[in-house]
Amino acid sequence: MERLSTRDEAVASPGALPRAAAVRELASYEPATGVEMWRGRVGDVDDLVERARRAFPTWAAQPLSTRMELVRRFANEVRKDAEALAATIARETGKPMWEAHAEVESVLAKVEISIRAYADRTSQRKLDSALQGTMAVRHKPHGVLVVLGPFNMPAHLPGAHIVPALIAGNTVIFKPSEKAPATGELLARLLHRAGVPAAVMQVCPGGPAEGQMLVAHDGIDGVLFTGSANTGISINRKLAARPDKLVALEMGGNNPLVVWDTPKLTDAAAIVVQSAFASAGQRCTAARRLIVKDSMYEPLLAEVKALADRVIFGAPFDSPTPFMGPVIDTMAADGLTESFLYLLGHGGRAIKHLVRPDESLPFLSPAIIDVTAMADRPDVELFGPILQVVRVGDFDEAIAEANATRFGLVAALIGGTPQEYNRFWGGVRAGIVNWNRPTISPSHAGPVGGTGLSGNHRPTGYYAADYCAYPVASGEMEQPRAAIGVGLR
Repeated sequence: MERLSTRDEAVASPGALPRAAAVRELASYEPATGVEMWRGRVGDVDDLVERARRAFPTWAAQPLSTRMELVRRFANEVRKDAEALAATIARETGKPMWEAHAEVESVLAKVEISIRAYADRTSQRKLDSALQGTMAVRHKPHGVLVVLGPFNMPAHLPGAHIVPALIAGNTVIFKPSEKAPATGELLARLLHRAGVPAAVMQVCPGGPAEGQMLVAHDGIDGVLFTGSANTGISINRKLAARPDKLVALEMGGNNPLVVWDTPKLTDAAAIVVQSAFASAGQRCTAARRLIVKDSMYEPLLAEVKALADRVIFGAPFDSPTPFMGPVIDTMAADGLTESFLYLLGHGGRAIKHLVRPDESLPFLSPAIIDVTAMADRPDVELFGPILQVVRVGDFDEAIAEANATRFGLVAALIGGTPQEYNRFWGGVRAGIVNWNRPTISPSHAGPVGGTGLSGNHRPTGYYAADYCAYPVASGEMEQPRAAIGVGLR
């Protein structure tokens, strides 16, 4: 195998745009069973953009209080249909029902967070001067924004863009991942039931062709993307000559989890397993690299392996309840299997092998592999349940190893002293830095984003308000008053 498998979704390579008309139908399948669960027509990109452009002036002119009330009504609709939404998420992604319910709760929480954030981050300000009048700062929506969503959290992560964009007064065209269109369609239906006009929030089912057409369309004003680094780079490249178009990229990571001196090995192991294997490792914030102090290596890995051996992986509605479900499809499972073999063949030592019980379905066990002896560790995001382990001798080496990546989404330290955490926080390069907490599930009450290949300095979460509206400075006086004091004949 010449390269390791990485994820890629929503928009393909930046070459010539294929025509959407070539594919008229899209289907999604349950990863756990292979059964088709949704089928529909792909979106007509030109028509969707035209409708969104026509709807924008009226929507932007609505009072802010009206838009906020409508997204609160959306939250109420989600509460009414929480069970149906969770079941759709679980079936379409394969994640267990407990995790699908947690995603629904995140959708709900994002509404009030977005309302608070808009009031805070885009508040109106005025500075008065008797002679110079008033200096005012207000915010305007961009116009038509495209939201490109991922498959792993098909309701929460797109909603983290959609809700703040609507509050700010933008119209939205949402293209769900081609692997999760049913969830995207249901999310839009709940917004429409809440009173958000159909042309203000539209869904564009489709694959890479539709994603590319939306990104390149002259009628859109910005792209809000969550997904793989390769796809984000393609979007950035395609719009590099269009500074008039907003680009907000929330991408993945090759995230480090450093374990240092701690007597709480059981707790440390639980944090490692949560960070590495939740959602079958299909989170942008998942721990990909476990960096361990030499003296902690043997006792910690014994605890981690023992706990990983107990992890139940299965279908969403299985009993007993699984900790994790399958990866998204057989192609992903095939790629991850090849990647594990690549690591083994290039100096890696298996601590816990990757097991696939049924070649026809994408179920994978948690896997752990020591890559300390690898001369050239691949800096890629393996989007699945594979944890790579590196032994280090001192704290400076741990920080250097954590930074040995082009990504910079999240880094975490388990154990250590407050002074060591301060060194870690100051020295590590990441947009999210945790201490004695998992790498996953960052709070959207703060910024969520990273540096390097993990983002373009436009974090979502609480800071999504920053990219959903732009500031406008105004010098204002009720009557014209001016004089030219020099240079007149």
